[in-house]
Amino acid sequence: MGFYDLWKTQDPDETLARIDAATEGDVRAALDARRPTLDHLMALLSPAAVPFIEEMAQKAHELTLRHFGRQILLFTPIYISNHCINQCVYCGFNAKNHIHRRQLTLEEVAFEAATLARTGLKHILLLTGEAPGVATPAYIEESLAILSQHFTSVGIEIYPVDEPGYVGFVKAGADSLTVYQETYNAELYKTLHPAGPKRDFRFRLESLERGVKAKMRGINLGGLLGLDHWRREAFFTGMHADWMMNTFPEVELGLSLPRMRPHAGCYEPAHAVTDTDIVQCMTAFRLFLPRVGITMSTRESAEFRDNVLPLGITRLSAGSCTSVGSHTEEEGSGQFDISDERSVLEMAANLKTRGYQPVYQDWRQA
Repeated sequence: MGFYDLWKTQDPDETLARIDAATEGDVRAALDARRPTLDHLMALLSPAAVPFIEEMAQKAHELTLRHFGRQILLFTPIYISNHCINQCVYCGFNAKNHIHRRQLTLEEVAFEAATLARTGLKHILLLTGEAPGVATPAYIEESLAILSQHFTSVGIEIYPVDEPGYVGFVKAGADSLTVYQETYNAELYKTLHPAGPKRDFRFRLESLERGVKAKMRGINLGGLLGLDHWRREAFFTGMHADWMMNTFPEVELGLSLPRMRPHAGCYEPAHAVTDTDIVQCMTAFRLFLPRVGITMSTRESAEFRDNVLPLGITRLSAGSCTSVGSHTEEEGSGQFDISDERSVLEMAANLKTRGYQPVYQDWRQA
């Protein structure tokens, strides 16, 4: 049974009602649990848990120090193509948006890679829009081969493919896969994705499983907070992560908490997500899944990322840009707006002043 089969057993409205119905007693039981369950996760994400956020934060900090110490892995994204055939209403790469479309040549990929490598980073995340006819699998494989010459770990965040497709990416140098489901609400998903291959909810949902079977070393997942009720979205994200961890214990698992940011287009988030909401969500994840890595995006401000650093974060992007070629050229049309524009050196220096060790490499392919 795959995760899709488990997901189908959950009614979205009933799930949200159960989260909202949690009591302070349920929250206390979750905080005291040695091995939190999905019911405990519901309680930690509930309105009843808001008065307990300080206690949740303290426990999350202790668990993070116990399992990860004071090390923070730094990485950066590299966008190599923004061509897209999807019409996701919330994305700057939407096929209907009138932006400058660009795809790096392989020579430009090599130049960007060499430039980024000089920052000292060893982990990189390759991203494209979803246009397999332009950013073809062969083009991505060639780009991966180039990036692998400069970085010890190369992740991908691209369009979903079948298992043989992921096998090809792994052979070319990819060792981790990031796929955001965006929303686990299937009906809302249809509305948000009116046209394009991304409209296939199930194919996207099962992509991480195909990636693991293709021998990806690590996976990263999350929902785009602001599209649906954040508490429900966070619960399904946690349920997905828990299932992946139990089904594929050999894989390094990571969670992200991306929040809607401004972009080209006029879509406004249907559900506001406050800083307090993000803190509750992050600490709930840390208490429920103590050994899972947590990434905080440069979608968030430098001040906010600094403030929540002790509450569960293990990975930070630095020197980020969301437009194609922007590490070596004047920045163009990005997928979304960046809030934390600090360079790798600035981020590393800031971490050191706060008593943390910036880590440039924690993995090398054999």
